[in-house]
Amino acid sequence: MQNNYCIIMAGGVGSRFWPFSKTDCPKQFLDFFGTGRSLLQITFDRFKDLVPTENIYIVSNAAYKDLIVSQLPSMNPDHILLEPMRRNTAPCIAYATYKIKSRCEDANIIVVPSDHLITDETEYIRVLRQGLDFVDKNRRSLLTLGMKPTRPETGYGYIQITDGNSVLRKVKTFIEKPNREIAEIFLKSGEFYWNSGMFLWNMQAITEALEEYLPEISVRFAEGKDFYNTDKEQEYIDTIYPTCKNISIDYGIMEKSDNVYVLMADFGWSDLGTWQSLYDLGYKDEKGNVSYKCLKKVYDASDNIIVMPEGNLAVIDGLQGYLIAQYNNVLLICRKDEEYKIRQFVADVEAMPNGKKFI
Repeated sequence: MQNNYCIIMAGGVGSRFWPFSKTDCPKQFLDFFGTGRSLLQITFDRFKDLVPTENIYIVSNAAYKDLIVSQLPSMNPDHILLEPMRRNTAPCIAYATYKIKSRCEDANIIVVPSDHLITDETEYIRVLRQGLDFVDKNRRSLLTLGMKPTRPETGYGYIQITDGNSVLRKVKTFIEKPNREIAEIFLKSGEFYWNSGMFLWNMQAITEALEEYLPEISVRFAEGKDFYNTDKEQEYIDTIYPTCKNISIDYGIMEKSDNVYVLMADFGWSDLGTWQSLYDLGYKDEKGNVSYKCLKKVYDASDNIIVMPEGNLAVIDGLQGYLIAQYNNVLLICRKDEEYKIRQFVADVEAMPNGKKFI
């Protein structure tokens, strides 16, 4: 267990959850479900029996340092890694990897986003233990978690698996988000799993992969070994980060490597990437309406999702299939099946006079 490490990625802005998620407090720092714990705190809590607390690292934007410290006051500040700008997941993971390497060259590492929902945490931990055992014994293999699809989802990437009877298979290929027709074919075939964006590997496997597929990123963070865990670390990171390619770990490594495996699992997973995903998870009344935190009265209304601050009341009449979301100084009402427009809404609002105060 002492060689088990966890990297939690917590730097996203969660723009698809606007106006609930805003630039100064993205979704990973919010309590969506009224539990008293944010998504980040819940993610951190999951690993208490699997990874020593001192082996957990959080990578986030420098702007969120105070939020992280306030939500996780017991965490070692040296394990909160601050990006001066967003450069996607490959530089983020490389930074944390080489920082961990400066402390433990034989680490087995779990990489997870900070904003996923897991409903069966007992099964989740069992799967991670199985994954850690695999990467510990297979020091040159990269492992990803594949989620058993339950619907023809077009919002997730997919992993095609090789033939076999084991729940752990070699990856045949990664597929980007498909259209509805293709997603239905994937679901029926049984050969495709959702790409969860959660990874496990040994230090040897990930550093060799970084060196081979992303050498320009690898060399920058490897050269920082004398700065990690010193008062020069942040200055060094601030200097090299702007020179790193903006690229995801999926594009940069996972889709190129010929030694990637998938551990197929089913533990009630959602990446909470859209309002629709939150609607799918919610309790639905007899008309299919879902509400979070607020009280509601509905008349001739169905298939809506209503999200307002706790204690507020929403009275809805005559709406079918709408998103009604209000947080502080912003109210959003739009078709639920057109939430893809939210990014354009955000851009348009930001361009308004004094628009930044609403973002």
